Amino acid sequence: MPELPEVEALAHHLRTEAVGRVVTRLDLAEIAAIKTFDPPHTSLAGLEIIGAARHGKFLDLDVSGLHLIVHLARGGWLHWRKDMPAAPPRPGKGPLAMRVHLAEREDSDERPSAGAGFDLTEAGTRKGLSIYVVRDPAHVPGIARLGPDALSLGDSELAALLGKRRVQLKGALTDQRVMAGIGNAYSDEILHTAKLSPFKMTDRLDDAEVSRLHAAIQEELTDAVNRSIGQGAATLKSEKRSGLRVHARTGLPCPVCGDTIREVSFADNSLQYCPTCQTGGKPLADRRMSKLLR
Repeated sequence: MPELPEVEALAHHLRTEAVGRVVTRLDLAEIAAIKTFDPPHTSLAGLEIIGAARHGKFLDLDVSGLHLIVHLARGGWLHWRKDMPAAPPRPGKGPLAMRVHLAEREDSDERPSAGAGFDLTEAGTRKGLSIYVVRDPAHVPGIARLGPDALSLGDSELAALLGKRRVQLKGALTDQRVMAGIGNAYSDEILHTAKLSPFKMTDRLDDAEVSRLHAAIQEELTDAVNRSIGQGAATLKSEKRSGLRVHARTGLPCPVCGDTIREVSFADNSLQYCPTCQTGGKPLADRRMSKLLR
């Protein structure tokens, strides 16, 4: 699932490649992906892209005051294409959800082509990719509910946010209403760096633990953003995987202490952690079967 660093890198890529181009055509291949009807997505045709931004894990293209906003969900992705097919896609065939055609810039020295653009796709059968066309990003319900951006939080602000809740730390980090941008992968990395159990309750964190957690959030996300910026959309996924130390590394040695990375599975996802670094050497129990270790 794309998280804050990858979405920030996609926004940067679009600021470089798409800003200044005019939208010439939008092909909607998956009707269920579009979540708004006023204004219609076709109203973007003929308008210039003037900005690209990020709201948590939402990607926002400013198209002359209208906003094309995308949440890539678990299996969604953006594919930049220098030459777009002229023929419209067949609806409901393959992973394509929407194709956005862009004109060449007037001052461009690019070779003549059918025009650049990008595809929004979603792999797998579990569909969650969402596309919105709105006049104000705050009109997207998911954006309206976002907490502060994870990278914007200071030490004291993080302490205040967590102190208001009694929830597991893993859940607090991935709850977009608490803080925006962190998902399953980076929460595992952050907790490993901070040497904290994913099941520790937020109201049991002492000052030193909050400071370690804040430092880990800044370090992990900033490093991931710096590694991702400048990468093409096609290489961002592999760049993310190459930087992970514990997430999706079950059974491999911890790069810090050498202990075996363990996993706790849930209904539709899992978390990974190092017992030595994070839980005092004790394996965490599966919460579906026994009491949690905290």
